[in-house]
Amino acid sequence: MSENRTSVGRPARWTVPLSAAAIGICLFGNLGAMGLVGPDEPRYVWIARAMAETGDWVTPRLYGQPWFEKPILYYWAAAMGFRLHLSAEWAARLPSAIAALAAALAVAWLVKKHYGGELNSLSSPVLLAPLLFSTSVAAIGFARAATPDMLFSASIALAMASAASVLRQSGALRATAAASSDARGDAWPLALFGAFLGLAVLAKGPAAMILAGGAIALWALASKQWHAAIRVAHPLAMAAFCVVALPWYVLCATQNPDFLHVFLWQHNIERYTTPMFQHRQPFWYFGPIVLLALIPWTALLWPVTQEGLRLWHEKSWANSPGFFFACWAIFPVLFFSLSHSKLPGYILPAIPPLALLCSIAAIRALNRSAAAGAVLVRILAAVWIVLAAAGFHGVHRLAAGHFWSDHSPSHIAVMRVMPLAGLVFPALIMILVVFYKQPAIAVPLLAFGLAANVEIVNLGELPALDPFYSARPHAEFMRNDQRPDRIFTYRLNRSWDYGLAFYFRRELPQWSPDDPMPALVLTTPDGLASIRKFGRFSGDLDETLPGLVYVPIGPASGVR
Repeated sequence: MSENRTSVGRPARWTVPLSAAAIGICLFGNLGAMGLVGPDEPRYVWIARAMAETGDWVTPRLYGQPWFEKPILYYWAAAMGFRLHLSAEWAARLPSAIAALAAALAVAWLVKKHYGGELNSLSSPVLLAPLLFSTSVAAIGFARAATPDMLFSASIALAMASAASVLRQSGALRATAAASSDARGDAWPLALFGAFLGLAVLAKGPAAMILAGGAIALWALASKQWHAAIRVAHPLAMAAFCVVALPWYVLCATQNPDFLHVFLWQHNIERYTTPMFQHRQPFWYFGPIVLLALIPWTALLWPVTQEGLRLWHEKSWANSPGFFFACWAIFPVLFFSLSHSKLPGYILPAIPPLALLCSIAAIRALNRSAAAGAVLVRILAAVWIVLAAAGFHGVHRLAAGHFWSDHSPSHIAVMRVMPLAGLVFPALIMILVVFYKQPAIAVPLLAFGLAANVEIVNLGELPALDPFYSARPHAEFMRNDQRPDRIFTYRLNRSWDYGLAFYFRRELPQWSPDDPMPALVLTTPDGLASIRKFGRFSGDLDETLPGLVYVPIGPASGVR
C-alpha cells in the first residue's frame, strides 16, 4: 500500500473508550465461564500445574511422564498463574489473552510507525487495526484457549514488527513523514527481532523461523531487495535469538535423550510431511478458514484487494509497507497449505497482518468515496445481522431443548430475549451512520455490540453448556464421594478422559465388565445401554448433572 496519510473525519471521543472496552471484553471477559474443554486444554494445563507444584521448569510432564508435544513457553506462563493462586481456568487462559493483547498492540505500533496515525482518533487505523484483530473470531477464540497458539502468533507479530522497523530504517520500506523523523539506529529492533523470534520458537518450535524467514524472503524475492532483507539476519539478532531460545532446548535435551527425536522429528517434521496425526485436509482448506477467522470483518478483504490492484497498476508496491505485511499474511497460509497435517490454528499468525491491512484499506476506501464507505457499512451490518440471527436461533434451540432443563423459565426467557439485541443493534447503527454520514463510527459501534454479545454468551450460555463439554462441574459434584478409588470411566472420548483426569487430579481407570467389585462409572447413554446388557447396573441413576451418566455398578454374581 502507498504511504499517503489517511484522514477520515474525526469521530466522537466516546468511540475510543468504547473500542477499548470492546477489546478488553473480547480478550479478557470471564475467562473462567467454562471449564477446560477438548483434549488439549486439560493436558497442557495439567503439565503447567505439575510444573508449578514440582518446581521442575525444564521437562514438561503429563501424568508424571515426559511429554514433548510442544515446547515450554506456554507451560511456564500458565504455571506462573498457578503460583499466583489463580483459578485453573484463569491460570490456563490468561497467557493467551495477554498474548492476544500484545499482538493487537504490535499491529497498532506498526500502523503508527508506517502510516502516521494519531493515537486519539479512530479516524486513523492506529486504533482500528487492533480493534479489528481483537474482535475477530480467531482472536476471540484463541485468546480464550489454553494452548500455545496465541503465544506463538503474538511472538511472530512482535518479531515481524521489529523486522519491519529494521527495513524501514534501511529505506526498504518508505515511511510516512510523521514516522521518518525517527533516525535512531537499528540495534534495538534487531535485538528485539531475535528475542521475539526466540520466544516464538519456545512457544511452538522451529516453525517460527520458517514463517518469519519465509515471509521476509517472499517480500525480498518479489521486491528484489535481498540486501535489505539480509540485514535482518544481523549477528545481533542471532545472538538475541540464541540467548532466548537455546538454553531451554539444551537443558531439556541434556536431561531427556529422546527429546530431540520426539519433539523435532515426530511433532515437527513428521507432522508436516506425513498424515500420521490424522489431520489431513485438502490443499485449499485454509482459504475458507481465513475467511471464517476474520468474521465479522471478512468483507473488508474486498477493499484490501482493490487497494492491492491499484498499487499493482501504479507499480508502487515494491517499497510499500503494506506489501511487506501482505507477505507476512500470505506465507503462513501457503506454507501450511502444503502440510499433510492441517488444523485451523496453524494460520493464526496471518490474522494480525490481515487485520492491519483491512484497517488501512477500509480507511482509504472511506476517504476516496462516501458511497463506498456507506456500502461497506451496510455489508458489515448485514453480516452482523446474519451472525446475530444464527446466534439467536441457536439459543432458542438450546432453551427449547434439554440443555437448560434445570434452569428456571424466567432465566430461559431472558436468555431468549437478550440475543434479540444482536438483531436490532446493527440495524440501528446502519441507520445512524447513514443518516448522520459518519461511517467512521460504524466499526467501533459494531465491535462493541459484538463484545456485548460475547459477554452475554459468557454469562449465560457457557455456564449452561459447561457440564456438557467440561469435566469441571462433574468433578466438583463428586468431590465428596465416599469411595474415590472406585470411580471409573467407560466408553468416553479422550476429551472427557483428559478433562476428568485434570479435575480429579489423577487418571480415572477404564471400567471393565470383568471387574467384579461395586463401582461408580461415568459414561454416556450408549455406555449405559452396554452396561445394562452386562446385567451390572444396580440402584438408581443420579441425574443431578447433565452431560455424563453416573452409573452405579453392583457386584458380580457370587461376590459379596
